Amino acid sequence: MSEVKEGVILKMTGITKRFPGTLALDKIQLTCERGKVHILLGENGAGKSTLVKIISGVYRRDEGTIWYDGQEVNFRDVRETMDAGISMIHQELNLLPDRTIAQNIYLGHEPMKPGQPGVVDYKKMVQDSKNLMGSLGLDMNPNTLVKKLSIAQMQMVEVVKALSKEVKLVIMDEPTSSLTNREITKLFQIVEKLKRDGVAIIYISHRMDEIKRIGDQVTVMRDGQYIDTVSAKDVELPDLISMMVGRKIEKMYERNHCQPGEVIFETHDLTGYRFRNVNIKVRAGEIVSLSGLIGAGRTEVAKAVFGREPIEKGSFTLFGQEHKKITPTKAIKCSLGYLSEDRKTEGLVLQMPIKSNLVLASLKKTFKGGILNARVEDRIGKKYVEELRIATPSASKLAGELSGGNQQKVVIGEWLETGCKFLIIDEPTRGIDVGAKSEIYKLLDKLVNEGYGILMISSELNEVIGISDRVYVMKDGEVTGELDRDELEQEKIMEFAVGGKGGTE
Repeated sequence: MSEVKEGVILKMTGITKRFPGTLALDKIQLTCERGKVHILLGENGAGKSTLVKIISGVYRRDEGTIWYDGQEVNFRDVRETMDAGISMIHQELNLLPDRTIAQNIYLGHEPMKPGQPGVVDYKKMVQDSKNLMGSLGLDMNPNTLVKKLSIAQMQMVEVVKALSKEVKLVIMDEPTSSLTNREITKLFQIVEKLKRDGVAIIYISHRMDEIKRIGDQVTVMRDGQYIDTVSAKDVELPDLISMMVGRKIEKMYERNHCQPGEVIFETHDLTGYRFRNVNIKVRAGEIVSLSGLIGAGRTEVAKAVFGREPIEKGSFTLFGQEHKKITPTKAIKCSLGYLSEDRKTEGLVLQMPIKSNLVLASLKKTFKGGILNARVEDRIGKKYVEELRIATPSASKLAGELSGGNQQKVVIGEWLETGCKFLIIDEPTRGIDVGAKSEIYKLLDKLVNEGYGILMISSELNEVIGISDRVYVMKDGEVTGELDRDELEQEKIMEFAVGGKGGTE
C-alpha cells in the first residue's frame, strides 16, 4: 500500500478494456481522493462510460490494477461494488415508473418488518425516504409514483437512490443534463455536503462552466487514452477543450445573424396543460428561445403546438394558417418539425439503421402507396450522412451505436426530409459533448440562414445567450418577459424566470 498516498480512496493504473474489434481503454490511470470532486472529461467515445462501468462493477477490466479503500480489489459485479460503498448515478434514468419514489429509492435493500422475514416495512421505507430527502433539502412526497414526476425530479430521485446506502465513492454521469439553474444549485449543495462528509465524487459532465464551479481535479480522456490530470481551479477552459478534442475550438457559439423575414409562427393567448395565455412569435431566419426553470411550461407549449397535447383555449398561426387544434400528422403536413428533448425514446428507434430513422417522419411523403423502397432509403441515408457530417462508416449502422451528437444530427435530418421549414427543438445539445455541440450550433445557424425558423427550448443559459436572436422567458406557465439579442444576460433571464413579470421577486 506504499503506492497509494493517504486520503486516496481509489487508484487505477494501466486499465485496459477490449471489446470485439475495439480497444475501448488503453492503459488508463485515475486517482480520486476522499472529500474531493474529480471531473472526468472527454468527448463521447473517449471511454469515460467504460471506465466508470469498470469502477462500478458492470464491466471487468482486461488489464491493470485497482486499489480501493486501502486494498487491491477485483470487483466481480455491481452488488460487490455497492456493498463496498460505491454508488453510480446514471445519465440514463434507471427508475421503475409504476412504483413510488420510496420503492425506487430502496429497491433491492428494502427495510423488513422485525421478526417477519421477507415482509417489507413500507411505513418505515416511506419515513426513511422522507428523512433522507429532507436531509438533502428535497421536498417530494415519497408515495408519488415515479411516472408522475418531471425528468428533473426523476434525476433527483436517482441521486437520493444512490445515497440511500452508506457511500464512500459516488459516480455522477451527466447529473445536470436535465436540470435548470435552481435544480443544479440544489444538486451542488448536496455535492458540497458529501465532500464535507469525506465522500469522493467522480463527476462526468459536458458543461464546461461546471468544472471550476464544482471540481477539484480534472482527468481528460481522448479516444480511450489518458491525456492528463490537472487542477480544476488553475486550468483554463480553452486548454481543457484542446486536450479533449485534439484541436482548438475558436468559437463555441457560432452565429451569422441574418435579417429576419416574415412571421411564420405566432401564438394567440395559447392555453393548455401547464401553460396559459402564451403569446410568442418566430420569423423566418430566427432562432427564438423559450427559457425558464424546469416545470415552467416550455415543453408543454411545444407539445401542444405539435398536437401531442390538447389546446384548451386560444390558437396559433403557422405559415398564415390559423389552428385551434392540430394533430402531429397535420402539423407535419403544415411544415412543422418537432425534436423532442428525449431523442433516444421519442426521436429515434435505436435498434434500426440510420437510414431507416431518417425516413420515419416522412414515410407517406417518401414512399407512395406505403411501399418501402430500399434504394430510396439508401439514397436518403447517404445524402444526410454527407450533408450533416454524421460520423459513421455507413448509413446502415444502427442509430443506437452513434454518439449523442450524431444521434441528434440524425433526428434533425429526419425532420428536414419531411420538407418542414419551422422546427421546434427541445434541449438540442442535452448529453452532447463540447465538440459536437459546436457542430450542432453551426448546423442550426446554417438552417436559419437558409430561411428556416427555429423555436428552441434550452436549460443551458450560455447556449440560449450564445445562439438566440430573441428569448421569451416563462414562469409557472406564463410568458414573463421578452429579451432581444442585445439584452441577453444571465441575470436578466433569471429575473424573469424566478421573479415573473417585471423581472422582480
